[in-house]
Amino acid sequence: MNETLIALLRRLQTGEVDAETVAETLRSEHTGIVGDIARLDHQRESRVGAPEVIYGESKSAEQIATLMRALAKGGAGALTTRVDEEKARAVLASLGQGQYHQNARALEIVASMPRAAGRGAVGVVCAGTSDIPVADEAVVCLRFLGHEVLEVRDVGVAGLHRLLRVLPELEKCSVLIVVAGMEGALPTVMAGLLPQPIVAVPTSVGYGVSMGGFAALASMLSSCAPGLSVVNIDNGIGAAMVAARINRSEA
Repeated sequence: MNETLIALLRRLQTGEVDAETVAETLRSEHTGIVGDIARLDHQRESRVGAPEVIYGESKSAEQIATLMRALAKGGAGALTTRVDEEKARAVLASLGQGQYHQNARALEIVASMPRAAGRGAVGVVCAGTSDIPVADEAVVCLRFLGHEVLEVRDVGVAGLHRLLRVLPELEKCSVLIVVAGMEGALPTVMAGLLPQPIVAVPTSVGYGVSMGGFAALASMLSSCAPGLSVVNIDNGIGAAMVAARINRSEA
C-alpha cells in the first residue's frame, strides 16, 4: 500500500490539507512530466519503498529547483545529491525553503508526512575522517527515508582498538553501512566480528595504487568474510538505499 498516499488522506481527514491538494497530488502521480527536462517517477516509493532522488552534479540550479519543487508536492519532500555549495545557494534562493547538508553535498526538502521507521537503527561507520562526506551522504538519505541512524567515525584498521570500543553500540543496529578508502579492510574486519548484514562502500580516498578507490573496491569484493555486500565507489546514496530495504524487510 502507498504509505505516502495514506498519510495524505489522513491529513485530509484531519483538515491539514484540502481536497484540491489531494487531487493535485493524485494527478501528479500519473503524469510526472516536468517541462522538457524530466519524467518524474512519483510512484517509485509505492513500488519499492523509497522515492526518486535527484542526481544534482550535472544539472543546473534552475533544473534542480524545478524538480525538487515537483517532487515535494503533497508532503513527500525531496532529496538531491552531489550539489556544490554555490549551486546549493542558488537552489535554496529559488525554492525559498529546504536545507543544505554541506559535508554530504545534499539538498533536502524535509517531508511533512512521516515515513514508517525500520526495524531498528542503521549503523553508518567510516574508517577515516576523509571518508566522512560519503558516509554523510548515506546518513542524510537514511534520515530522509525515516530511519534512525547511529554514526561512528574514524575507527579504521590502523587503530583497531578504536573499533573494539564501539562494538557494543554497533551490535544493537539491524544493518551496517561501512565506508572505507585506502585498502578497504574495515568492512571485512567488521563482517568477522558482527552478525548483521553489512553494506560496504569503497571510497576514492588513498594514494597512488589506491587508484581512485579501485583498490578498496577490489579488496571488498575479494573479502573472505561472509555476509558482506559491496556498492560502487563513493556511492553513499546506493548504500543507504540497500540498507533501507533491509531495515524495512520482515524480521
